[in-house]
Amino acid sequence: MQTALVTGASGFLGWHVASLLVERGHPVRALVRQGSSVSGIEVETVTGDLRDAPSIERAMDGCRLVFHVAADYRLWARHPVEIYRSNVDGTRNVLEAAKRTGIQRVVYTSTVGCIGIPRTGLGDENTPVSLAEMTGDYKKSKFMAEQIALEYARGGLPVVIVNPTSPMGGHDVKPTPTGKIVLDFMKGAIPAFIDTGLNIVGARDCATGHLLACERGRVGQRYILGAENLTLQQILFKLAEITGRKPPTTQIPYFVAYAAGMLSTGWAQLTGRPPQVPIDAVRMAKKKMWVSHEKARRELNFNPGPADIALSQAIEWFRTRAA
Repeated sequence: MQTALVTGASGFLGWHVASLLVERGHPVRALVRQGSSVSGIEVETVTGDLRDAPSIERAMDGCRLVFHVAADYRLWARHPVEIYRSNVDGTRNVLEAAKRTGIQRVVYTSTVGCIGIPRTGLGDENTPVSLAEMTGDYKKSKFMAEQIALEYARGGLPVVIVNPTSPMGGHDVKPTPTGKIVLDFMKGAIPAFIDTGLNIVGARDCATGHLLACERGRVGQRYILGAENLTLQQILFKLAEITGRKPPTTQIPYFVAYAAGMLSTGWAQLTGRPPQVPIDAVRMAKKKMWVSHEKARRELNFNPGPADIALSQAIEWFRTRAA
């Protein structure tokens, strides 16, 4: 079995990718930052940083596959340049190291945020989109990183790009912004909702999609890894059914959420503490991120399960962690 380097294995989605690789018999090496670790799975860890190119090349030595899953997934940062250094410069560092060390296949984890969303219908890999349409530093940085990945693919590096939607499931340690929806609901901290929508996919299904992209994906192609398009209200009702809690029934106008986001983010800039309502999250919510994973189904044989399972797994993990 080929040795695989996984970046981001100490986080959420990267952990699921590393776990699945181990289950399938691959030796796995994980690039982790100083003080981080990978819990619950047998992997070799190498200390390094996406912003430190030599450490990436050392970690990659002897590997044949690379899954670049790590990213600075924050919708607010007091110093946004940190997001670009990790997501843009870090991606270039990983791909340049892969080029120098002769890696056989790179799977780069982008985001559904880089997929164009039409006025009507579902977005897909062919929907036109530009950097100007990206909301906030996270999406902008990921769009720029995806363009770098496409550039390397055109230059001959065997890169396949996957665009996960909103993964849900266990081991969401931070949690991610999407996992925080579940956790906040469980705490009774979502009193109302706005008219928006997400595509939910199970984290393990999404990890499976990464391995399928490695095995079957075409170089230079993008594959949406999603499952079920739901409004936020539908998601909250599903969470209510699973937990037995009452769902919020009040829908607030967008301008109210926008005002709350501006106040919350402004206060965060003063205090340095992350905002409860990041303004970039509110701006993103203006558009329903509904997409089709038909290309991944057709070309990769990607067949994810329903959102209910993903949400149930997330709830169970947060409950266990709180116990």
